[in-house]
Amino acid sequence: MDTATHFVMGIGLAGLAYTDPAVAEDPKLAAVILIATVIGSQAPDFDTLFRLKNNAAYIRNHRGLSHSIPFWLIWILSITGLICLIFRDVPAGHVALWVTIAVCLHVFTDLFNTYGTQAFRPFTDKWISWNIIHIFDPFIFGTHVAAIMLWITGLIPPTPLFITLYVALGLYYIWRTWSHFRLKNRVRDMDDERQQGDNYYIIPTVSWNRWHVVKAHQNGSYDIGGLNGKHLFWTKHAVPSTHPAAEASKSYRDVQAFRYFSSFAVAEVEELEWGYIVRWADVRYRHRKQYPFVAVVTMDKQFRLIKSYIGWLSHEKMQKRLSLHTN
Repeated sequence: MDTATHFVMGIGLAGLAYTDPAVAEDPKLAAVILIATVIGSQAPDFDTLFRLKNNAAYIRNHRGLSHSIPFWLIWILSITGLICLIFRDVPAGHVALWVTIAVCLHVFTDLFNTYGTQAFRPFTDKWISWNIIHIFDPFIFGTHVAAIMLWITGLIPPTPLFITLYVALGLYYIWRTWSHFRLKNRVRDMDDERQQGDNYYIIPTVSWNRWHVVKAHQNGSYDIGGLNGKHLFWTKHAVPSTHPAAEASKSYRDVQAFRYFSSFAVAEVEELEWGYIVRWADVRYRHRKQYPFVAVVTMDKQFRLIKSYIGWLSHEKMQKRLSLHTN
């Protein structure tokens, strides 16, 4: 999920903690638990600091090791230890319990997004992305904000309020998971052009009724389209370039990071008088007929690097960032 959603979920867990009698009876412990759950809900994303190094390091590492099984324990012990060091008279067991819930809930909810995590390291380095919930879900965020406001104003006690909220969210996740499974099978049946061996990926949007659809062919090409209600449509056929410039670009840092993260990377090559522009795009992310998550490399005729970039940019901003003038 996005940072704002993880933040409100941290506050929501502090409200849910009132189901613990020790928290409900001790205002100081309740305040400490609030600090603990907010920090715990953010901790796995502390790898955002890799941005200070470069975008390639960030893309390669974000939601990677910091979300892995060993780091669950590291976050829990370090956060609990720090809080108990500052607030020496609070019961460590209660703090550890709610930090554990916050950290694990963060990782668990991230698995439902398209971006994915390496949550099952060290057993596998595979990026796990279940493509069920958009990275920003208005329902999840909105219900948390509403519950927090009701709690702050004192209209509803926290225990019944947040029990109701999290039961509702549990049912919401079950419903979205079932809907995704059902729609994936429906798309396969709706597609009159399906071929043997085709794999379908249903990508969530902020709307419950609209999904991006990616059809992966066995030859490495993709059909990109969408599902709007009951209407399936295709907008683009993407074929990975076999141009030598595309192959040469794989040796550069930004492209290596991009291909490490994405299993849906497609390269396009533009040949110019002075050299080549190689654009790698992740076909899962399509917005307004563009692919905002890209790695772009400019090379001379001998495939020597001129400039490169990896990250989230529109086509126009990318042209400006790399000072490209191809018209």
